[in-house]
Amino acid sequence: MNIAYIVTAVLVSALLVFTARNKLVRQKDVVETLIRVGVPERMFPVLAALQLLGAAGLLVGIFFRPLGIAAAVGVVLFFLGAVISHLRANDAKNAPMPAVFTVLSAAPLVLGLATV
Repeated sequence: MNIAYIVTAVLVSALLVFTARNKLVRQKDVVETLIRVGVPERMFPVLAALQLLGAAGLLVGIFFRPLGIAAAVGVVLFFLGAVISHLRANDAKNAPMPAVFTVLSAAPLVLGLATV
């Protein structure tokens, strides 16, 4: 179980870093999508920082599991909030991606809890 946690924590952390980078460099399609769901541009760095902190927490969680579990909870809530934002904005076309990310980010949470 510990190896499974490590693998999922690293993969989800990479995903978080990649999506945070897209917000920080203001990738065109990401900006358009976020604005369409009602996120003000001034919040892009905040969202990216939350994702980077989640990635760091998951990686530190490899060595200190309680922090990894807390970070995993935060990441799941982050992506769940993204799904809700897309659905509230009637942007169901783009809701599946954050829904997939929500499910993927639940893996380190479940595995982290199983190895405590």
